[in-house]
Amino acid sequence: MATQAKRRIAIIDGHPDPDRARFVHALADAYADGALIGRLEVRRIELAGMDFPLIRSRTEWTDGKPVPEIAEAQATIAWADHLVILYPLWLGDVPALLKGFLEQVARPGFAIAEGPRGPRGLLKGKSARLVVTMGMPAFFYRFYFGAHSVKSLERNILKLAGIRPVAQTLIGGVEGSAEQREEWLAEMLDLGSRGA
Repeated sequence: MATQAKRRIAIIDGHPDPDRARFVHALADAYADGALIGRLEVRRIELAGMDFPLIRSRTEWTDGKPVPEIAEAQATIAWADHLVILYPLWLGDVPALLKGFLEQVARPGFAIAEGPRGPRGLLKGKSARLVVTMGMPAFFYRFYFGAHSVKSLERNILKLAGIRPVAQTLIGGVEGSAEQREEWLAEMLDLGSRGA
């Protein structure tokens, strides 16, 4: 009887601050713990400890070679079946470090290829979950602001690269009570255990 391959999860902790008191780090830890409970394979990418240049020209985008940290991140993303990208909402968008990271890893030849009918995604067969923390209530961000940073990341990067489906977890009022934080951590533990 053949054994089924374990689901492979890449957790991308997109908080730029290495201070472990940041709630995004705790959420990433809870998801990773859940995945291990669920006997899934887990690899992590923590942006706060990375040092890489920003892409400043089209030539760098198309012809530049990724620095070793970015090449290692690309290998982790290529290995994974499911990506979990966690980040805090900063000025209504992803933090600049996460945007710079995504520009680096999504280079032509890795995430996308130019074809006769336009760009073609090279990361098909992968799914993703976006986990976003914010000070405002999540429903306000979703319905008043249209969750624009999430939509942009989903449509302009992940789906363009062929990654779908993309699920979302929006955590609003993140500075709330300790009880509420425990509920969110339990939710991440559950999602991790299922690789969802």
